[in-house]
Amino acid sequence: MLNLSYWEQQSWFSNLQFTIVGSGIVGLSCALQLKKLYPKANILILERGRLPQGASTKNAGFACFGSLSEILSDLKSHSPEEVLELVKQRYDGLKLLRETLGDKTIEFKNLGGYELFTEQDSYFYKECIAQRETINTLLKPIFNTEVFQLKTNPFQFKNIQDQLVFNPFEGQIHTGKMMEALLRKVQSKGIKILNSTSVSTFEEYGNYVEVKTDELVFKTSKLIIATNGFASQLIQAQVKPARAQVIITKPIKNLHIKGTFHLDRGYYYFRNIDNRILLGGGRQLDFKTEETTEFGTTSKVQKALRDLLKEVVLPNTPHDIEYSWSGIMGVGQQKKSIVKQISNNVFCGVRLGGMGVAIGSIIGKSLAEIVKN
Repeated sequence: MLNLSYWEQQSWFSNLQFTIVGSGIVGLSCALQLKKLYPKANILILERGRLPQGASTKNAGFACFGSLSEILSDLKSHSPEEVLELVKQRYDGLKLLRETLGDKTIEFKNLGGYELFTEQDSYFYKECIAQRETINTLLKPIFNTEVFQLKTNPFQFKNIQDQLVFNPFEGQIHTGKMMEALLRKVQSKGIKILNSTSVSTFEEYGNYVEVKTDELVFKTSKLIIATNGFASQLIQAQVKPARAQVIITKPIKNLHIKGTFHLDRGYYYFRNIDNRILLGGGRQLDFKTEETTEFGTTSKVQKALRDLLKEVVLPNTPHDIEYSWSGIMGVGQQKKSIVKQISNNVFCGVRLGGMGVAIGSIIGKSLAEIVKN
């Protein structure tokens, strides 16, 4: 156990009103909202990694609401009212994120989003096109206009259906700059963050919670779990980890592709960034293996990503891969996030379903409001 000095004990662990586990978008957003509600409160955030683990610094930076095929797939397991609420939550969440940090800071670019369908997926493509107007009608209360439009292929993609589904409301952000800005904002409010600190267990005693980490034990009035894909390591929750693998090319001269792109029901996705192509996904190739909290890549998914890049995205453009990485999302049978009070003094905001950029801010806000009540 860590041997704390009197000064460390008094400055970091004395009279803690709120301790948040996880310094991703949800945890940081929750902390900001709690500071608004309780300006004098002592708030501590614990982060297991040197940087925010999970997906907050490892995602693709999509400011999206769900592709046409994703929404159609969701309608098979959710009611139309539930799907509309999911899309509205993403729309409102992105609005809150942009208002909190500013478009310039996070490099928000409204370049629009596109969905591609492979030549082999012609049946599903025809189904999506046939249902397009129905989905546009469903989403009209949110966007007040037609969301999904049809466009010809202006990007020289190969081996796909002739038309792309275009969404003019979709955009992209710079994930790193977004998280940097969020961390700066939190720390400017006097909220403390301890990195490389893993919570092993916690125990509730009356009006406080005793938290045990790998190096110390301390007390807090309220404990808030915001660890998303890692939630099941601390609480009983219907959340499964889902690893997402990503590759990114070296800079490509005169790159002609701009926007955010979805393929295969959203399981593949790519975008431009700094004259590069970032491409991720592929967990549908091996759901069981990718249901893990271990970071890393697999040859099966990496090959599929590289093949997709070569055969569909950049078939006529020489390119090399410079980086590859993975992030851990939290998913479940239902898309709705779990934001609830677990016991008298313990709360959670988890299961973001791969939409952390879109809904992280609003889930953090909702979590703070539940803690208040």
